[in-house]
Amino acid sequence: MKFANSELMTMAIAAGEKARFFAPPNPWVGALVVSARGVIVSEGRTQVPGESHAEIEALRRAGDEARGATMVVTLEPCCHVGRTGPCVEAIIEAGIARVIVGTLDPDPRVSGRGVELLKASGVDVEVGIEEELVRTQLASYIWHRITGRPYVVVKIASTLDGVVAMADGTSQWITGEQARRDAHVLRAQSQAVLVGAGTVRSDDPSLTARLEDIVIEPLRVVLGHAPEGAKVRPCLELSGDLGQILDEIASHDVVQLLVEGGPTTTSAFIDAGLVNHVVWYQAPAFAGGQGTLSAMEFLTTPTMAALRRGRVVDVRRIGEDIRIDVEV
Repeated sequence: MKFANSELMTMAIAAGEKARFFAPPNPWVGALVVSARGVIVSEGRTQVPGESHAEIEALRRAGDEARGATMVVTLEPCCHVGRTGPCVEAIIEAGIARVIVGTLDPDPRVSGRGVELLKASGVDVEVGIEEELVRTQLASYIWHRITGRPYVVVKIASTLDGVVAMADGTSQWITGEQARRDAHVLRAQSQAVLVGAGTVRSDDPSLTARLEDIVIEPLRVVLGHAPEGAKVRPCLELSGDLGQILDEIASHDVVQLLVEGGPTTTSAFIDAGLVNHVVWYQAPAFAGGQGTLSAMEFLTTPTMAALRRGRVVDVRRIGEDIRIDVEV
């Protein structure tokens, strides 16, 4: 059975997703080697930093079958020496005849040069297959490479009317177990999790990502001071301008930052225009406004013209709750 290029790229995207938790700050890339007869010979994905990129993994598994074959890769192959050697050189040496690329790498060390080198060596290259899907998967990496700052995701769990804490101050648990498990995946996809000191004092969160039988520990960041003995320790304690805080967090190889703070922290990031994506979990419950705390309690919008609008990119049901993804 011969697959269409779009089908092959979708498979490569799925391979890259398997590297999502451990590849950063490198991009979570997927690659396939496909024979001239259309048979998928091998699959590769980015390994932990310092180890093989997806292309090298796929070539290693393909062996001699790589000669004259096609490589399908989600991101443009690198052409510089970093922790590992250039993937472009390995592709040429392996005798790959054609390379199908999802999207160009915005890293200034690559940025089209990988494709140019492949073409100059006689390799047929096609760019832009399922590009929108690839760029969605690699959104935080692309943002980080272009801006030098982490891609900021805000996570909110509320009632349907936007309340995050009841009149007596309680906030656990508004959403169900399945939504909370999904939020742990979101933590695992982020290299740092940020909360305000108020959240640390009231909830004492550990901010680890617990997935089945493994625990992933992102960098934990607190705006302000975390009390001695708090579960969030050891953590990075920062205060001041949020833009400068993002720059500091970026220096720790953080590609994606998850903001899990309360209304004060969430409102501050939204108001500063520093949020890329909002993940909002809503429970089918109602709390009302008397004495409760809303998710954006401290965000002020003086006029309709000043309303902050985003774009809904996904809505799905998780257990009894819903998850809404919004690009801001």
